Amino acid sequence: MTTPVWVPRKRRGAELFLTFLAVFIGVAAYASVGLGAEGRIPADTYKLGGALIVVAIATHLIVRRVAPYADPVLLPLVIALNGLGLAMIYRLDIGRQQINPDRAAFANSQLVWTAVGIAAFAGILVAVRDHRRLQTLTYTFGAAAIGLLILPLIPGVGQTINGARIWVVLLGFSFQPGEAAKVCLAIFFAGYLVVKRDALALAGRRILGIDLPRGRDLGPILACWLISVGILVFQRDLGSSLLFFGLFVVMLYVATERPGWIVVGGLLFGAGAYFGYAAFGHVRVRFDAWLDPFGDPDRNGQVINGLFGLAHGGLLGQGLGQGSPQLTPFSFSDFIAASMGEELGLTGLMAILVIYGLIVERGLRIALTCRDAFGKLLAAGLAFSFALQVFVVVGGVTRLIPLTGLTTPFMAQGGSSVVMNWAIIGLLLRISDQTRRPAPEISSLDSNDETQVVRMS
Repeated sequence: MTTPVWVPRKRRGAELFLTFLAVFIGVAAYASVGLGAEGRIPADTYKLGGALIVVAIATHLIVRRVAPYADPVLLPLVIALNGLGLAMIYRLDIGRQQINPDRAAFANSQLVWTAVGIAAFAGILVAVRDHRRLQTLTYTFGAAAIGLLILPLIPGVGQTINGARIWVVLLGFSFQPGEAAKVCLAIFFAGYLVVKRDALALAGRRILGIDLPRGRDLGPILACWLISVGILVFQRDLGSSLLFFGLFVVMLYVATERPGWIVVGGLLFGAGAYFGYAAFGHVRVRFDAWLDPFGDPDRNGQVINGLFGLAHGGLLGQGLGQGSPQLTPFSFSDFIAASMGEELGLTGLMAILVIYGLIVERGLRIALTCRDAFGKLLAAGLAFSFALQVFVVVGGVTRLIPLTGLTTPFMAQGGSSVVMNWAIIGLLLRISDQTRRPAPEISSLDSNDETQVVRMS
């Protein structure tokens, strides 16, 4: 009797090839920026390319060593985005310093934060050998998330920048605790919902064909809504408020498979958005800029310049180094998508969005194939938070929705965002490795049985 044992292929060779291709894309973009903006290839291109190759190979070797069955596509996709973001920030540094030579350059600091992010990525893979152990720290991560969200409100520690009190300055470095809180909340929500999903999935009342939850089961979602509104009230951060609440509602829906939670969540978010519009002037300004940016050109110049930049780029773009994205305020952070659209055109911007879509698709694939409920919920939550953040940022730049203060993952200038997004990829690869590993062999097989090993593609 032959018992087939399905052994998945590790696909590390494919990952290595795609990683080299991703590094080439980043280095080629960097060289193209120099040619377009200054008429010559930057002198340090070869050094940068060599350093990126060394870092990419080292990262690949870590994955090969500690997570050999992990998804082979995620790492190259992220390296490609990170490389394109570095090239664009370097291009914006050139343009901004042509206007004012005293302006600070961000490319070098972004490169340093990328190295820190890759170190965090490797540290998670090495330290977290089994993602299921994180479930035992569910409430610890919940408390950590609340502490991180409160941190910017502490006098002398928190700092208000551009109307939002979401920054913390320690030892001369500034970072956004909300980026780390996002990961902690995803772990907390996954651990909590695994335990409580049966109670939350109990049928309530059926209204207009929709199964709504029971009143006493609304406590968790109401508490999350209040925290979300609290962020909007005290920190004036519309983007993080939307991200945290949307993350919880979607993970709740995935855990219970009840559309009623989406309806309740949508109604609560609509109520919170109306409250924010009625109570806060900065929220009204963003809504007015969304509905009619040309009604007040002096106040809405950022949105208008971003739209003109996208229009200037057209279908194929002006070419790296050939446009004028530096004329848009915060073109290196909030509006880096508009900068990409101006120089790479609609075609290049769509290609970047496809890369983001592939990252989300791989994350959801990991969630679908994961064998344990905690890993399934965590992977789905992390993938959705990534998708929602990209949608909110690009939607705000293109005037699909009101502008928020979130950053474009892996591309926008910002150390805390880069580091924590690399940490998210590390968690997804750890869950993927655990999911794709072959099941342990059963030692009690009959001695007369033969085992046939079949490799999966």
